[in-house]
Amino acid sequence: MADTLKHVALDALHRELGARMGGFAGYDMPIQYSGLKAEHLATRQSCGLFDVSHMGQLLVTPRDGQIGTLHSQLEACLPLDFADWPEGQQRYSLLLNERGGIEDDLMLVNLGSEVRIIVNAGNREHDYHLLTTRCPKLSFEWIDAALIALQGPQAEAVLSALDPRAASPRFMESVSLELLGVPCFATRSGYTGEDGYEISIPTAEAEQVVRHLLDDARVTPAGLGARDTLRLEAGLPLHGNDIGPDTTPVEAVLNFAIARSRRADGAKFAGFPGAEVILGQLAHGAPRRLTALMADSNVPVRAHSPIVDAAGEVIGEVTSGTVSPTLGKPIMLAYLPPAVSKDDSPLHARVRDRLIPLQRVKLPFVAKQYKR
Repeated sequence: MADTLKHVALDALHRELGARMGGFAGYDMPIQYSGLKAEHLATRQSCGLFDVSHMGQLLVTPRDGQIGTLHSQLEACLPLDFADWPEGQQRYSLLLNERGGIEDDLMLVNLGSEVRIIVNAGNREHDYHLLTTRCPKLSFEWIDAALIALQGPQAEAVLSALDPRAASPRFMESVSLELLGVPCFATRSGYTGEDGYEISIPTAEAEQVVRHLLDDARVTPAGLGARDTLRLEAGLPLHGNDIGPDTTPVEAVLNFAIARSRRADGAKFAGFPGAEVILGQLAHGAPRRLTALMADSNVPVRAHSPIVDAAGEVIGEVTSGTVSPTLGKPIMLAYLPPAVSKDDSPLHARVRDRLIPLQRVKLPFVAKQYKR
């Protein structure tokens, strides 16, 4: 199987650093270096560097050169609105099917005459097919670049030492940088709940830039294991676990991704795939709700663990679960009936032959530290 996995541009560097590699979404990726907990805490306390080059980077332009075409095509494909979208700002959106299900979650940056889109690794070709089919008047080109996430309270200081312009953007804003003479594109965002950046670096120059960043004592190389525990503490959903083609944005509590103008009485009402289902759920409620749960236990509660009510009936299943390195307790997400997700009736997770008492909590599990 290892022979069939794709390799990212920094593969040799990861191995040189002693990374434990593993398959993820068709790529051979660093899972951990010094250890998941150490990398997780280093990101919370200082700065972690993650290679996320398995993600797909797309540059979108209108074939006729008209910005109006760019906007109208993407608005017909995604539940967003360019009318109130400042140039240079990044937004989160959803690629939906006709049932209102989430085919993928995306990050898009409005750059005026073009848009940059980040797609999830496992959905690269699927998303490309959907986007090109739904937006025939647009051109979609893969960007030949590595993608690095520099995350943590020291991220700004580390990156600003290479280019002072890194200090200027706020959360979900973009900036063009020159790192060691290399033109790069960065957004102030990430998947950890910490302040930080996602930096697109031309493939040929990626290793020299990353080596220089890792020479900074404040920066710890971190793998996908820590990225997963960090995103769960931040309450951020993972496509394929917490969201997917059979879950809607309303069920997943991602209503914010549906622009207000695309909702009832909005200036651009509906007009996107799955609108009828999603707008119906916004008006009348969804059959289930993604719920945050925590346990006072030393027993990990993993994905697929059943959630049972006071009568012992299975009413849901854990979609993501771990022992929080920050809190030292099991935390998890699960879909539950909407009434149960909000009341105070007893809930338990069934782990082998044990019932673990659960408490409903508000997201995020750990406060986010974005620079607003």
